[in-house]
Parts: sequence; C-alpha cells; structure tokens
Amino acid sequence: MQIPIINRSRHPLPARQTAHAAGLDVRANLDAPVTLGPMQRALIPTGLFMAIPVGYEMQVRPRSGLAYKHGIGLVNSPGTIDADFRGELQVLLINFSDQDFVVQDGERIAQLIVARHEVVDWEPVKKLSETGRGTDGIGSTGSA
Repeated sequence: MQIPIINRSRHPLPARQTAHAAGLDVRANLDAPVTLGPMQRALIPTGLFMAIPVGYEMQVRPRSGLAYKHGIGLVNSPGTIDADFRGELQVLLINFSDQDFVVQDGERIAQLIVARHEVVDWEPVKKLSETGRGTDGIGSTGSA
C-alpha cells in the first residue's frame, strides 16, 4: 500500500523494526527535550503529514518497551488518524510512572498501524437476536 507522506522532520520515515512487525515506529521531532512528570501528558510532534486512503485509518499505539520500562503510554489509545486529516501527526504521550521521563528528539515514541474500516449504516430495530451470553456483561465469561 502506498501512502503519500511529507517528512518535515530530521528523522527517517516510520519503519518496522523487524521483518514481521505490524507497527511502524514513529519518532519525536523536537527542538528541545520534553520532560513529562508523573501523570503529565504532552502532544509530541513528529514532523509528518500524510494522506491516509479512504476506507482506512492510521492507528497510533503505544510502544510496549516504553510502557514496560518507563510507564509511558498514550492518553487515547489507539489514536485514530482519519483519511481526511492533513495536519501534522502528533502523539499524545502520558507518563504513568512516579518518575520524570525525558522525551528526546528522534526517540521512537509510538507505533503506527494501518487498518481498514467499514462505513456503518444503523438499522433501528425493536429487538436484537438472542445469544447464549445475552445481556451478561463485564466479568461474565470467567474468573480471570
């Protein structure tokens, strides 16, 4: 799949780190480091602008290494970049740890996944089909 992209950063385009990785790592594009205190959040620019094809979205997801080692995640995960958005891709990081974390220029801060999506047309009805689960909700399918 070809996706038009403008790279105004000083860094390489998002890329997979292994041959079978689904996500493309995206890097921070900063003039100066950004310090995130505990529970602090910040929009981190990437310098990237793209045109996602109609019928697709670009999902922005956390990097597991940053989450595990430093408690860094995304406030809205996954974030969605829609096909009609043409602004700069920015990543909304949050520090869930109890220590400051410094985001450096060029650091891999998130991963991107391209996903197909459907357009929904709602069909109002008076009753839904029956299932074995029925209306049983959270925690109803087991103890763990």
